[in-house]
Amino acid sequence: MNPAPRVLAVLDELIHGATPEQRGAIWQLAEQGRELDANLVRLPPGAEVGTHREDVLDVLLVVLDGDGRLDAGDESLGLTPSTVLWLPKTSRRALTAGPDGLAYLTVHRRRPGLTIKPAPTSYEGGEPPCLLDLVCSSCNHLSQDPEPLFCSRCGDRFA
Repeated sequence: MNPAPRVLAVLDELIHGATPEQRGAIWQLAEQGRELDANLVRLPPGAEVGTHREDVLDVLLVVLDGDGRLDAGDESLGLTPSTVLWLPKTSRRALTAGPDGLAYLTVHRRRPGLTIKPAPTSYEGGEPPCLLDLVCSSCNHLSQDPEPLFCSRCGDRFA
C-alpha cells in the first residue's frame, strides 16, 4: 500500500478550541509507520516548562500563537507567532508563556520504541530498577533525564 498525503489536523482550530486552562500536548502525530514525532503544545498565560534538556534528539519548535520567552542559560529569546527555533540535543532550556499564553509545535525524529530485553546473565538478585518515576503522568513520555523536573514533551511537572 502506498500511503497518500492527507490532512491530520487544523492547528488553528485546535488552539482556539482549547479551554483557557488547558495545557500540555493538545495534539500529537500518531500515524503508524512514521519517522517523525510532532506535538502541538499549549501553555496558558504565565505557565512555564521548567529547565530541562533533551539528551537524544534535536527539536524544531515553531510558535503558532501567543507569546513568551525561551531561556537558555544566560540568553533569553522572545517568542512570537512564526518564530522558528532549533533546540539542539543536550541544550538546556526553559519556556515561559506570556500574558496571552503560548502555543507551539515541536517536531523531531521519532524515538525508537521501548523494548523488553532479557535480563543480563550477571544479574545478582533483587528487582530490576523501576522507571515509573521517569514517566510523565500526563502524556506517558519516558524522560531521558535521570532526575526530571518537567516533561520535555508536554511541560507538566514530574511528581
